[in-house]
Amino acid sequence: MRDHTGVKRITLELPEGSTLADLKALIGEKYPRAQGALQATLASINREFAVDEDVIPDGAEVAFFPQVSGG
Repeated sequence: MRDHTGVKRITLELPEGSTLADLKALIGEKYPRAQGALQATLASINREFAVDEDVIPDGAEVAFFPQVSGG
């Protein structure tokens, strides 16, 4: 994601009850180059794998990881 946003860390304010999908949409608005990559990443909320429907609690750390393949 750093390649698409140009930054290592982003701090954002979200309304209470926001989901991971809401966060992805907000990041996509602020960093249009990241939109496509956001759909193909794995995410975690407070170091637990998360899906788009998961609610982000206040003060949470969200991380995105690119999907990788290998063998």
